Amino acid sequence: DDDDDIPQLSSHTLAALQEFYLEQQQREGMKTSQGFNQYSIGSIEEDWQLSQFWYSDETALCLAKEAALAAGKGGRIACISAPSVYQKLKEQDGKDFSVCILEYDRRFAVYGEEFIFYDYNHPLDLPENLLPHSFDIVIADPPYLSEECLQKTAETIKYLTKGKILLCTGAVMEEQAAKHLGVKMCKFIPKHSRNLANEFRCYVNYASGLD
Repeated sequence: DDDDDIPQLSSHTLAALQEFYLEQQQREGMKTSQGFNQYSIGSIEEDWQLSQFWYSDETALCLAKEAALAAGKGGRIACISAPSVYQKLKEQDGKDFSVCILEYDRRFAVYGEEFIFYDYNHPLDLPENLLPHSFDIVIADPPYLSEECLQKTAETIKYLTKGKILLCTGAVMEEQAAKHLGVKMCKFIPKHSRNLANEFRCYVNYASGLD
């Protein structure tokens, strides 16, 4: 009987698989149901192949509040590879600032005109309407802990910011962050929704509320 060669899933594996698919369907159902907040963290799931790790809700809120405060009334904020901060900024009630998201992952195009496709390998390949030094603060979280990635992202940051920079990256990048952006490590320690192996820190070049 040829059927003997077909691998059969154990009842335990099959049940686990069915449970996984059910959870997935429920998540999708929640997303399409009325009242779903498209800006909530996790509405677009992490893609580890793109080195995506979302901040915890508390960290994203803290960074969003800091960025809004630093931008000031009517300020402009750019989020480079930091979608969970962008999402938190969009959740702010009565906000008096504008924000855009520069991101490689095209799933974030659901956010319309505020989404700008961004590839750190081409740091100045930006739309014409993104004028130099047109953002009151730039918050960036380079996807990789490498000097090359930081250096290229730094080019974009320096092009866009009027001066203020909020960088989130590994503690191991402290020296390179100072070298390429003139930023110093803050006391505030950002957390992620999933624990990362590498210690993560925030860096700024202005008097912030993160110390």
